[in-house]
Parts: sequence; structure tokens; C-alpha cells
Amino acid sequence: MAYFIHFTDPNSEEMTRFLSSIPNCPGTCFFMDINRSTDMKYLGGLADWGRKLNNTFNFLSLLNDFPGYIVKGIGDEIMLFIPDEVLKKNFSINSYYILLEEIYATLHNIRHYPVENTFLACKVAIHYCTEVYNITFFKDANDYYGSDIDLTARLMTKGIENRIVLSEKFLDKVLTDIRALGLKHDAGCLARLSDSFLENFKGVPVSIRYRIIDVE
Repeated sequence: MAYFIHFTDPNSEEMTRFLSSIPNCPGTCFFMDINRSTDMKYLGGLADWGRKLNNTFNFLSLLNDFPGYIVKGIGDEIMLFIPDEVLKKNFSINSYYILLEEIYATLHNIRHYPVENTFLACKVAIHYCTEVYNITFFKDANDYYGSDIDLTARLMTKGIENRIVLSEKFLDKVLTDIRALGLKHDAGCLARLSDSFLENFKGVPVSIRYRIIDVE
């Protein structure tokens, strides 16, 4: 459960000591956004766009494997954070490579579903986080804060529908899994991996390398 932060004294020494004692919580952060969902709401009623949103969220099987780690939902965008210790204990999705393949397969199946107007296209950003803390400022809520969470959100600015944007840091974790499994470096969806891009993101003091995988 998250560390709850609530101190009424803004200069509390106890608060400073408490915050300094909180450990970081390494893991993988995702932002998933359903594309063009705002436009759709102006074109049809709830019976239409509500059905498509329902179908799409239900089809994101990753959410079913980690239901307790859907942290934020803002409109049609959600944030998912999977701590390393949780990922390793999962029965079916228990490595960074399998995680990436699962996301790719889901977006691919949505794109190629044989019945039109059933789902909505998605875009995804993924980053492996070390500067992140399992803290909340609201009682009984679960949340994660840290500079790496903010960076994941920045990566979303490079997303378009049917695209996965992944940081080089997350890719390193995937490639470590690939080597451990004895697979080729371009196994599975990695065959569609782009070259490395270097970008300066707003508020981030260093340049960030990232890749993209477009779901065809």
C-alpha cells in the first residue's frame, strides 16, 4: 500500500524525516490513450462511444492481469504502474519482453479486428522507472510519483494511434530478457523497432533516447 502523506504543519520536521525515509519503487510505467475519443463524442451519443470505450478497455488484457495497478484515469487516458516485484510474481506476464509483446499483440488485434466500429485505436508510451515512489496524498488511494513518471507522460507526446513509444531504458530491460531466453535481438515485435531518437522534453534536464514500434 502507498505511503500516505498528510501533514498539517507545512514546515514539519516530522514530514521531512518521513519523506526522507520512503524508498524508491522501481518498475514499469505505461500511459495508454484511446485515440480520437474526444472527436467521437461530438459525432454520436453515449450508446455509440460508450460501447466502443467499453469494448476497448475490456480488450486491453494487460489491465486484467494487473487490476490493482491502474493508478490514474483521466478521460480516455490511463496510467498503469507495475512494480518489479509484482511483475516477477505474475503467472503469465512476468518479464519486460513478455510485457511488450502483450501490448503489441493487443494493439495489433484491435487494429485488425474483423468487425468494424467495435474498438478504438490506442497509443502507448512505456518507460522503466527508478526515480519513482509509491506515495499518495489522498487517504486509501494508491499512486506513484517521481521524475520517471513525468518522463513517461512526456513520451506520450511522440505517440500516434497504433504506435508504442518506448524509452531506451525500458528497451535495455527487454533486451536483457531476450538474451536470457536465448532469442534473437529482433524477436517478435522487436523486428519493427525503429532506430534511436534523441529528444529534449519539456522540464527534463537531460536528452532522452527512445524508440517506436508502429503496429501494422
